Amino acid sequence: MKRYFQRLVLPVFLLACASPAFAGWFSWFSVDSSYAKTRYPIVLAHGMAGFDKAGPLDYWYGIPGDLQDRGAKVYLTQVSSFESSEVRGEQLLEQVLDILAITGADKVNLIGHSHGNQSIRYVAAAIPDRIASVTSVGGPTKGSPVADVIASVSDVAGDGLSNGVGSIVNAFGTLIGLAAGEKLPQDSLAGLASLTTAGAADFNARFPAGVPTSACGEGSYVVNGIRYYSWGGTGHVTNLLDPLDVPLALVSAAFVGKADSQNDGLVGRCSNHLGKVIRDNYRMNHLDEVNQVIGLTDLFETDPVVVFRNHANRLKNAGL
Repeated sequence: MKRYFQRLVLPVFLLACASPAFAGWFSWFSVDSSYAKTRYPIVLAHGMAGFDKAGPLDYWYGIPGDLQDRGAKVYLTQVSSFESSEVRGEQLLEQVLDILAITGADKVNLIGHSHGNQSIRYVAAAIPDRIASVTSVGGPTKGSPVADVIASVSDVAGDGLSNGVGSIVNAFGTLIGLAAGEKLPQDSLAGLASLTTAGAADFNARFPAGVPTSACGEGSYVVNGIRYYSWGGTGHVTNLLDPLDVPLALVSAAFVGKADSQNDGLVGRCSNHLGKVIRDNYRMNHLDEVNQVIGLTDLFETDPVVVFRNHANRLKNAGL
């Protein structure tokens, strides 16, 4: 047996190792330490009910580390989990200015998920000369029918019940902030109003950069020297092990009968458009887009970590 291995199996194995095919296969496991090395730092902005890192939970599960391993400088931010777009935008602005001061960078690349869409757009409008790019991931650029439904129910319920529920949600937001190491103001009703169709339209009128003028088109790719990008998903139940997939599938009922009916559970396929649309129909639900929960996403769709990695390379190749 030993002689058989030495004379037949071992030579074949060594020949395979020397082949270009094996080298290509092996390189799949290697890390290109400059693949995501953007010129400017990447700043990540979370969405509603979000956080940077709360105890063992990571909002951007596996994404910052992967980008850093490939050369990017990545900074996480923490704003109020539940607040108006303007308040969250001001909070993010302060942190971006700190990051610019700490790093000495001329500009930063902003990436916002969900309600982070409005946060990064607010910052881009406030300091356009310090922003290289704005990227929305599953962002409700034109609002969400889910927010519309909740707002209408709130109106029917009356101020007393709405304020009571709002107080509970605010308390939850405070707990999220404390777990992430920050005590921030919370106003869930203001946050909800910001994400309704009407609230988004009002915000878009004041911050129109990158917003499509047609129902499901693309927006301007470059505004004030800032490049605008977006991507999103249209999945619901994508991994049976993920306990949050079913709730997202249930709330997606708010999209039934809507023109923008395809959705990720919270945001419509067309609503997620901003600037240049990278792709708007990944088989990802709203949480899959940032690799939640703990990477339990669709095994047959592109890994969300890879989507972020490739976008960082896109920014790098664009000189950003």
